This record gives sequence, C-alpha cells and structure tokens, in this order.
Amino acid sequence: MMKTLFLQPPSFDGFDGGAGSRYQARREIKSFWFPTWLAQPAALIPGSRLIDAPPAGMTMEQVLPLAKDYELIVIHTSSPSFVSDAKVAQALKDVNPNVKIGFVGAKVAVDPAGSLKGAPAVDFVGRNEFDFTIKEVAEGKAFADIDGLSYRDNSFAITHNAERATLENMDELPWVSPVYKENLKIEDYFIGYLKHPYLSLYTGRGCKSRCTFCLWPQTVGGHRYRTRSVRHVVEEIAWAQKAFPQVREFFFDDDTFTDDLPRAEAIAKELGKLGITWSCNAKANVPRETLKVLADNGLRLLLVGYESGNQQILHNIKKGMRIEVARKFTKDCHELGIKIHGTFILGLPGESTETIQETIRFANEINPHTIQVSLAAPYPGTFLHAQAVENGWLDASHAELVDEHGVQIAPLHYPHLSHTEIFQSVEVFYKKFYLRAPKIASIVGEMVMSPEMMVRRLREGVEFFQFLRERKHLVS
Repeated sequence: MMKTLFLQPPSFDGFDGGAGSRYQARREIKSFWFPTWLAQPAALIPGSRLIDAPPAGMTMEQVLPLAKDYELIVIHTSSPSFVSDAKVAQALKDVNPNVKIGFVGAKVAVDPAGSLKGAPAVDFVGRNEFDFTIKEVAEGKAFADIDGLSYRDNSFAITHNAERATLENMDELPWVSPVYKENLKIEDYFIGYLKHPYLSLYTGRGCKSRCTFCLWPQTVGGHRYRTRSVRHVVEEIAWAQKAFPQVREFFFDDDTFTDDLPRAEAIAKELGKLGITWSCNAKANVPRETLKVLADNGLRLLLVGYESGNQQILHNIKKGMRIEVARKFTKDCHELGIKIHGTFILGLPGESTETIQETIRFANEINPHTIQVSLAAPYPGTFLHAQAVENGWLDASHAELVDEHGVQIAPLHYPHLSHTEIFQSVEVFYKKFYLRAPKIASIVGEMVMSPEMMVRRLREGVEFFQFLRERKHLVS
C-alpha cells in the first residue's frame, strides 16, 4: 500500500472546500463542513493521513514539507478552487518530483481531460464515485487497469478508462468517524445553525429530486438514493458517541435524508435509544406523522432547501415542490418543536425584482429559525450551467463563481435583471429577515437563556456584519 495523504489544501482564507452544502465558498460566518468525501477513501487505505488545511489554519509553508513523506497525495478540488489547487499540486511536485498526485471531486468528474490539462502536475483524476478507484491506486494497481480513472500515460497522453460501476452495497464503505478521530480536531468545525461541536457523515448517496442547480446528484451521487443499512448507521453513531463525548449534535449530510421515510423513521427510533441530538437535510414535504416520529427520537433541526417563494421559479428549476405543501410542512415543524434552517437562492431562471421580494416575504411568513441566502451558481455538469451557456446568462468573466477572496459572486444575469441587482439583493434579504422585531427578540431570548449561546451569537454577529461590509466593496 502506497503511503497516502488525503489533502484539502489551503486556498482562500476561510474557504469551505469540503462544503457539505451545494456550494464551495467562504461563508457569511465562520463555517466548515467535515471533509467526508476525502475521509471515505481514507478509511479504505490503512495508514493514510487526512489533512483539512482551512479549518486547521494550516498554511502552504506547513503543508509543503509533508510532500517528502508520501508516495501518493489525493486532493479534493472544486470549480471555484481549481486554479489554486493546481498551484498547490505543482508546489507539492516541486518538493517531491516522485510523488503521485490525484484530484477528485465534481469538477474533475465533469471535465477530466480539461482538469488534467489545467493542472500539469496532476498525474490522474478519480471520476464520479472515486472511493475504490483511489484504493486501487494506493494498492499499486496499474493505472490502465483501474476503472473510473483518467490519467497521463508514459507518453503524457491523457487516457480515460471505463467508468466504475456504481456502488450498490453502501455497507461496503467503512465508517468515516474513526478517520475523523485519528486526523481531525472536531472543534475546528463550525456551522452556525448546529450545536458546537458537531459531527457530520453520510448515511447514503444520491437524491431523487431533479433540481437543475444542485451539483452532487448531477455529477457524483446520482438520482437514486443508495443507502447504508440502519444497523450500519446506528452502530457508527454509537461508536462515535463514545469516541467523541464532547459532540453535542450529529448531522446526516445526505442530500435528502427524508427521501426514504420508513428508513428515516427506523434510524430515528434507534437513535432515540442512544439519547442523542441529531439533524439532517430534508425536503419540505415530510408528512406530519413522520416528523413526529423523528422529533420524538432526538431530531432537533432540519436543513430545508426552499430556494424560492415563487411557484414558477420552483417549476423552472424542477424542484418538485408546491408552495402550499412547504407552508404546511413548516407549520407542522413549528408546532412539533423542530427548528428549521431554511436555504434560499437568488438569481435562478425566472427571477425578477418582483420575485425576489416575493421570496423575502415568503421567508418572513414561514419564519424558519435561521436562513442562508445564496446566489444561483451554475456549476459545470449541471443542467443550470448548460441552460445558462445556451441562453447567454453566464459571462466568461463570471465563470469562476467566486471572487479573489472566495466569496460568492452573482454569475448569472438576465435581460431584465443585472448581476449587480442580484448580488445586492442578498444583503437586502438578510436584513429584512433578521432585523425584524420578532426575530431579534427570538435571538436575544436564546442568548439570555444560554451564556454559551450569547458568546457564539455575538461572535457570529460580528463576522456577519464584517462580511456584509466586505461585500459592499466587491464588484459582482
């Protein structure tokens, strides 16, 4: 087995390259998701090491000397960070010319040839579901015999092997939490709406929904929800509960954990026996009877992608959601004591000044506990990207998706709606949602009840307003 390093490299300050949500970017407040996509293949390779540089605050000066100690380095890259990651690869190769370097992630799955051409120091890329592809590389198997691999051969020509078969038995994947235990400091990971410290992992891959903008199902995960068995999940959580006694909340980062309601209920009932607090991603259509089962067994919060308050926009993006269903779902959650972190996207096809205001009114009406407002990001490999290119909504100057600081820009524009108007609407949305008297009272009430929450919310408030001030100086 080759001595292997899995690396989330340094890039933009505060950049969440391992984002569990659909976008890699620098967040409004300090936020880092666990690098589960790297931890999973690391779990398959005994003796490997995982370094997640951004949360750990590691610099290039600290990372580069490590190249001498490894035979194989695997880097998770993304469209926004690719140029920076390619430079990291070259710097690592300069330190150790004999090290093999591979890239993984949606970026290289969509464009393996372009990725290899754009990163001369990279020897190969693992396409699509790359866990066992990387394992075979580390085992020393000949590149020509590894499915799912694109690579430079001895003549430096780019070669694409056959696709790797989709993994059907998800229990074949070992647990990631022991990799976290050995390699990461979990206190480095913050998410504003989750208790701290938290721990996140996947119980399955794929999403039944067909949202045109969503990166993972269209590139790596697929549209079938392939799941680990209930026992496999619960046994890992029980292990992690003992290994990380400081963890206050577990988060299931599946694209849509509630895609399989009977399974979600079965897992919940087992988690209830463990007495843990947990949260997950959900679609805004979970029936009340299921919500009650989940809430009775430790569910604290649901992360819900509402996206827009305009029904036509939801149709345009193939969300498969009715506004009235989302209203009832949200009302049920409020009544059952389930908190919601609602996510919204501005600048989707069909957006206008009027629909932006409609979405803001909708968010205020349903009143999730917290929100995240993102800008529509046409990632390569998604239907939205193809649509944007075909219709001239995406300029070449905005194709990087983030600015030089890793902050989201507004890449899309329409004849009736400019980049600038979409970009500026994010701040308007946040202020109209959070600067309402009832919402302020709710936040203050949280802080009064918990000194720890007071310290946290004050820190987040400072970060949030600093972020808004920085945005004023950016050109969208």
